[in-house]
Amino acid sequence: MLQEDADELIEGLEERTTRLGEALNTTLTLARGHCLLDPRAAIFPTWDAWVKAMQVGSAVFATVGSTGETVQCRISHKDRTLQTTGPQWYVTPDNWLDAFYLALVCRERDRITALCQVPLSLLRENGRVDEYVYAWIDTLQTYWTGGPDLGQKLVAAVDGTDPEVARDPETAGRLSYPSMEMFHRIIRNDEAGFHQALATALQWHKEYWSEESRSIEATGLVALAPLAMTCIAHDAGIQIEVESDYLPAALVTRNWCGEFPT
Repeated sequence: MLQEDADELIEGLEERTTRLGEALNTTLTLARGHCLLDPRAAIFPTWDAWVKAMQVGSAVFATVGSTGETVQCRISHKDRTLQTTGPQWYVTPDNWLDAFYLALVCRERDRITALCQVPLSLLRENGRVDEYVYAWIDTLQTYWTGGPDLGQKLVAAVDGTDPEVARDPETAGRLSYPSMEMFHRIIRNDEAGFHQALATALQWHKEYWSEESRSIEATGLVALAPLAMTCIAHDAGIQIEVESDYLPAALVTRNWCGEFPT
């Protein structure tokens, strides 16, 4: 049923581009769901699902950021002509982070670069999130583009997750901060520190999503932000020693990259 919903949404995007928000939610849920039965992402359908989610995530911001009337986006093995939309309800900081993480996992350098051109001011239009989220996005954009003050921006992001500051201390502490600490260890080339931070991130992810009120949600099947940071670390030459069903191994080691045009 979820697969049918995803396919229907994707096929209808050329006529109703504003359903990209629904499409991102559905395709990302489907990608995570594939990892329930294939936790290593070892089979092709799992990779295909992750690529589709990545393509939809990138399209969300390509359609809102283009100056023309249409933009070409490759989604689900087909080049599609999508309408430019202007700001939409789904152009949010959280969706930007999901799109960025997906592009990192799929090693889509051009899409990562395009996402880094999305201004924070645009994300603030629909943002009802703590300030640390914007600081974290600013950190990631600065890292990728080689901009100034990377350390200061990371410190601002980390400081904003403090339980005395964050509006939702549990989410900030267990889900947001761990990836920042992983990133910190990567840029310091601290391999031992990175592995400790990764182990902690996965443990806190498990604890957060194992609570009864959240345990049935597909969001917890894969630790997306730690996965993305682990992909950066792997490509930077850090030998990944931690294994977890929350961290699909074939995605980390880019086994499927280049399998088909994306």
